[in-house]
Amino acid sequence: MVDLKKSYVVGDVTVHALRGVNLDLARGTFLAVVGASGSGKSTFMNITGLLDRPTAGRYLLEGEDVSGFDRDLRAQLRNRKIGFVFQNFNLLPRTTALENVELPMLYSPDAPSAADRHAKAQRLLDIVGLGPRAHHTPSQLSGGQQQRVAIARALVNDPEILLADEPTGNLDTRTSIEIMEVLQRLNREKGITIILITHEHDIAEYAHREVTFRDGRVVSDRLVQSRRDAAQERAALPEEEAVT
Repeated sequence: MVDLKKSYVVGDVTVHALRGVNLDLARGTFLAVVGASGSGKSTFMNITGLLDRPTAGRYLLEGEDVSGFDRDLRAQLRNRKIGFVFQNFNLLPRTTALENVELPMLYSPDAPSAADRHAKAQRLLDIVGLGPRAHHTPSQLSGGQQQRVAIARALVNDPEILLADEPTGNLDTRTSIEIMEVLQRLNREKGITIILITHEHDIAEYAHREVTFRDGRVVSDRLVQSRRDAAQERAALPEEEAVT
């Protein structure tokens, strides 16, 4: 991202959400983006995820300037390269975990057969530790289990980038550790680039690198020296707390 800017006009007022952001991110990085409400981190996520376009500046994805892409081109690229995990899970309530995970494949230009969709969705649920609950609906799952379904769904089109927007915001401490363990494992074992949006500095410490936004600018960019290991923290929990 080179001198990236984003402004909105609200009535007679121009809101400068991003004020010249410069940022390089290597493939396979686990980045945490932190900042208070109104700092610009959500706008940054929307542009990174190709949900919005900058007002000025350049956004190069794998060397290609995508900042001027129209809605259709952004949608095509987003479908191929980016997965999303949100704070509120956004699962279809009357649909099983397996069917929720399958859903993005139905919108793929090369949609696989029903049998292949089922097999891939089941495999991803196994990866996030939720295979035995594949035929449960969201109301039959805990918050942490629903977030695991959302992560599996985000992975179903084999994205290279996973954008996680406050993925632990609605979860208790124990469940948050479980979700961060899943994200760390995906980053370490699958090489997926993860961009985590959070306002919690203790959650940011699970990442490799932490970028802090304030008033639409990057005010801090540092390697996380005290990177936390979620798997070790989970293993250290009392037995009754470690049960999913």
